[in-house]
Amino acid sequence: MHATTFTRLRSIFIRTVLIALSIAMGFVLFRIYQVKIEVEEVSNRLNLEFGPQTTLVYDSKGRVISALFKEHRMPVILEQVSEPLQQAVLAAEDRRFYEHNGVDLRRVSAAMLANIRRGRIVQGASTITQQFVRANVLDRSRTYGRKFREAWLSHRLEEKFGKNAILQAYLNHIYLGEGYYGVEAASLGYFGKHASEITAVEGATLAALINRPSGWNIRKTPAHIRDRRDWVLREMYSAGYLDAGTFGKSIATPVAATLATAAKRAEMDPLAASIGPYFASLVHETLFEQYGVERALTGGLRVYTTLDGDVQKFAEESVAKRLADLDKKARPSGSPLQAALVAIEPATGYVRALVGGRSFADSPFNRATDAKRQPGSAFKPFVFAAALEAGFSPGTTIDGLDGYIASAQGAYLPGGEHETDSTTLRAALVHSSNRAAVHLLQRVGLGATIDLANRVGLEELPAVPSLALGTGEVSLLNLTSAYTAFANGGVLQPPVTILRIEDPEGRVVYRGESIGRRVLSESTAYLMASMLADVVNHGTGYSARQSGFQLPAGGKTGTTDDHADAWFIGFTPRLAAGVWVGFDQPKQIMRHGFASVVAVPAWAGFMKAALTNTEPEWIEAPSGVTKIRRCRLSGGLANEYCELNGEVDNDVVAIGRGPEICPLHSATTLTPLPAVAPVATPATGTMSIYFTKREQK
Repeated sequence: MHATTFTRLRSIFIRTVLIALSIAMGFVLFRIYQVKIEVEEVSNRLNLEFGPQTTLVYDSKGRVISALFKEHRMPVILEQVSEPLQQAVLAAEDRRFYEHNGVDLRRVSAAMLANIRRGRIVQGASTITQQFVRANVLDRSRTYGRKFREAWLSHRLEEKFGKNAILQAYLNHIYLGEGYYGVEAASLGYFGKHASEITAVEGATLAALINRPSGWNIRKTPAHIRDRRDWVLREMYSAGYLDAGTFGKSIATPVAATLATAAKRAEMDPLAASIGPYFASLVHETLFEQYGVERALTGGLRVYTTLDGDVQKFAEESVAKRLADLDKKARPSGSPLQAALVAIEPATGYVRALVGGRSFADSPFNRATDAKRQPGSAFKPFVFAAALEAGFSPGTTIDGLDGYIASAQGAYLPGGEHETDSTTLRAALVHSSNRAAVHLLQRVGLGATIDLANRVGLEELPAVPSLALGTGEVSLLNLTSAYTAFANGGVLQPPVTILRIEDPEGRVVYRGESIGRRVLSESTAYLMASMLADVVNHGTGYSARQSGFQLPAGGKTGTTDDHADAWFIGFTPRLAAGVWVGFDQPKQIMRHGFASVVAVPAWAGFMKAALTNTEPEWIEAPSGVTKIRRCRLSGGLANEYCELNGEVDNDVVAIGRGPEICPLHSATTLTPLPAVAPVATPATGTMSIYFTKREQK
């Protein structure tokens, strides 16, 4: 009875165990099948993408000036990674990389024994392939299930791509501390050289960072990583990668001795680039608008710009020096005095330098592009250009300047430093006569003047008489660009900041071109350049000469009410530059803070440096203008008797718009003349010209 019962119970137990084992085996097989399906699905999507790539911004000479990124990564092919660097990584992370099929069974066995002894996973045996799979496909949990998937996927990855491709992807993907992803970014950042130039001792330092990239701060405490680096060097020596001499020399080298100096890093490391931050920010905004934030930060674009890093340095130095000098003279204020500078190549529209303020770190607001302020007398050239387009000449005399002008706001007559009742256009511009500008605007017409200003890029201007004095608000970039038309024969090349953009494969995806348009006649542009040259040589811009700038140039100052804004826009045939100085909240800069005192020295200092070794040259006279000898007394074309009286000046006029022959001097007038008769003007019907009585000598 008992034997029968025991037998029956044993049979039930065995069947139960077998059923349980069958269920367990079935479950295991089912899970294996599930994992197989999962692995197959994942393996079909496996790729060797490096991860987000840094977008680099270059100056016109190929130097990196800025970087945009989520992860600062600069991918390179395996052939661009030095052999010592590859060997250091293999020695530290996977010495048998070229021998296993994705999983190193020797290391796995050793790790399993260590983990069994400790009762938990304390030691890994991951190969480079497994590390790449884990970082790109799986999570970082320490479970046997995850390790099983990792091993299977690693094997499939090696079947699909091969060893060299995997090593290349790994070297470009790994994080190496302090914001550097991949060996190229880290090599430039830590050592100031490309990955292709890394030596054994430098490679060992990078390899030492892999297992603990955030645990070392090798720039501040380089000695802390030395033990790990030396271990890597010993592994390299043990693997036969180093001979005894190289090993001894490398292991004796302090880590600090291998790191790049601050100057070298500033030159080579995109993260340390500090050239033209306001310009770079402007380019960044363009990229965000054109390509979206995500692609700009991760797409690995290569952006080639018009900025000349050397010219930019001169601009920054000139602004900094001028602000330092003005800080000693300016009125005390709760906010710092600011300045901006823009330099543009007239023939192309290329922006060669741009400074948007005192310090980008303290205030990234770009005063060169985003601030709109009244330009004061710096706007007057466009009133005078409109007059020339209407038929006036530089030597045309305008009178009645003491008369009030009717306007919607009532009778108007501006004050000024150099006001007379009668003057020529050239003299009026040279001495920046406010009354002459306002009267000229009235006679030429607001509509014609605003139309011309719009053509050169100055928009949204108020239709009031005081517009002649620069009461419409403009940006420094647009105003400087407008002046380039005078230096470029009346053709305006709109400002260009980006020359071209390439994708990571080198395909051009954007090409920046400035399509010039004629905004002034060639004759008007030349005559305006001639008049503005006199401003620099004899007028309000003469302090440029006093500051040591000697090349032929034209330009105009501008000072607003209460000396709150100081401008100077000037040009040579090769380069136009504009300077603005003021407070963000308008207030007096200093007593007698005229632009000639405040802004012109900054312009002159910049132009001297930017145009060093440039031969003197000036704008060639177009076929539409001719030189004349003008009678100083009548304003007419000088005759032989004017010459004998010595009342003659050189002048230039547009062909067909020259004055009549002087009616005052003749064989009988070689003695003082008592009076002067009216003379018709080139702009018939718009004004009358009267000449003051003058004694002949």
